[in-house]
Amino acid sequence: MATANLDWGAEADAEEKEVTNKMTNINLQNKENPPAWMVPSDQPAAAAAATTPEEGLAGSVEESEKISAAEKSLLQKVIRKGLVENHHDLEVQRKDPNSPLYSVKTFEALNLRPELLKGVHAMGFDAPSKIQETALPTLLVDPPQNMIAQSQSGTGKTAAFVLAMLSRTDVTKNYPHVVCLSPTFELAIQTGEVAKKMAKFCPHIRIRYAVRGEEIPRGSQLDDHILIGTPGKLLDWGTKLRCFDLTKVEVFVLDEADVMIATQGHQDQSIRIHKLLPKSCQMMLFSATYDEDVMKFAEMIIRNPVVLKLHREQQSLDNIKQHYVVCKSKEDKYRSISNIYGVLTIGQAMIFCHTRKTASWLAETMSREGHAVALLSGELEIDQRINIINRFREGKEKVLITTNVMARGIDVEQVTMVVNFDLPVDQNGRADCETYLHRIGRTGRFGKSGVAINLVDGPRSMQVLQFIEAHFKRPILRLDAEDVDEIEKLNKDD
Repeated sequence: MATANLDWGAEADAEEKEVTNKMTNINLQNKENPPAWMVPSDQPAAAAAATTPEEGLAGSVEESEKISAAEKSLLQKVIRKGLVENHHDLEVQRKDPNSPLYSVKTFEALNLRPELLKGVHAMGFDAPSKIQETALPTLLVDPPQNMIAQSQSGTGKTAAFVLAMLSRTDVTKNYPHVVCLSPTFELAIQTGEVAKKMAKFCPHIRIRYAVRGEEIPRGSQLDDHILIGTPGKLLDWGTKLRCFDLTKVEVFVLDEADVMIATQGHQDQSIRIHKLLPKSCQMMLFSATYDEDVMKFAEMIIRNPVVLKLHREQQSLDNIKQHYVVCKSKEDKYRSISNIYGVLTIGQAMIFCHTRKTASWLAETMSREGHAVALLSGELEIDQRINIINRFREGKEKVLITTNVMARGIDVEQVTMVVNFDLPVDQNGRADCETYLHRIGRTGRFGKSGVAINLVDGPRSMQVLQFIEAHFKRPILRLDAEDVDEIEKLNKDD
């Protein structure tokens, strides 16, 4: 176990700050069995081995740095408040039910309202995932805790913050007091669908979408409890139309927070909304990825957050087999897809293209060959996009061809293969590792097996692939799209 430098608020106790900073970089020999003085008094005796602070410290510590009895007491207080954390993984430090970092193994242990627990089980959730068992006790504790959470695609992030939102909803307050922002229309709709399913047995909870196409008469006042939408529309309703009061919001969630913070327009709008929220509002930021600058910014605007973060090399999903195929042209890419698709046992597949033009060409080509294909790109009207997504979810089309508009957050459990027809790059042509992670994360949902195929058509795209491979420290193996036996091995490994 290791203590970490923390972003203390202006109101932090000076003594607590001093003792916590003193503990910085002092490592304990055994994180599984901390010394007795660091275990709260109500912990089981077995967990409190008779270990002095001097015996528990690794290496040589200067006499002036040893922890006094008074400081031990203060440090225990800090631990109880959940302000000492481990940045190495999603494992929690304390098993103290009174600590905001207490971890649970069942949804029943969260003491949810019976009707909400019934909705959770009706969705097929028997036990919480790692992010849920770690995050939810922190999010549901009183007083409310702020959180910045990072967990890879397919691990149950959406269900985690939706359950927290519903748990914090007070149906006696007939105005919006829970707000969730997403970067795209599709993600907002998907989050709303999860919320409505989870709240199936909570008929008094009212949820409204704040997205493009939803209009409210000027001067009207919303009586919905939860608003789920995009920043522009929500800001418009809260400031221009004044349909609800942002100063009464008690829970604020940023989904795909890295995009919201890194994208100029979304960042400006999100910051404007953030500034209007009361200081007592609980803040939750969730995403699969955060680069260093985005994380620094998030920690700057969120007061005393509990941070759950994966190391970068842990972000690539181990249950996704990653391969690449060398191609000469887009026609050659198409032939490779056809060969793989003809041999591999596939539930449904998503194919990502860099441009709308390429996506349209591929969709037309595959349709002519008799494949049930859907095309989704940003220029479509809202109703068209919803219809396409719903049809794909229902399995009416087996292949969805799209651009990066679908790289994040759309969960279709039957997707077993993702194809990068074009590898993701940024505006400067450099490898876009985060988009790659989100793309391949459309398969292998909730621990199931998946396959990612990358089509490489020259030295530049090979360099991009090699950078991605080195970045995530996971092998991307060459696949011969002409070799039926080699392709069939992918089925056998599942």
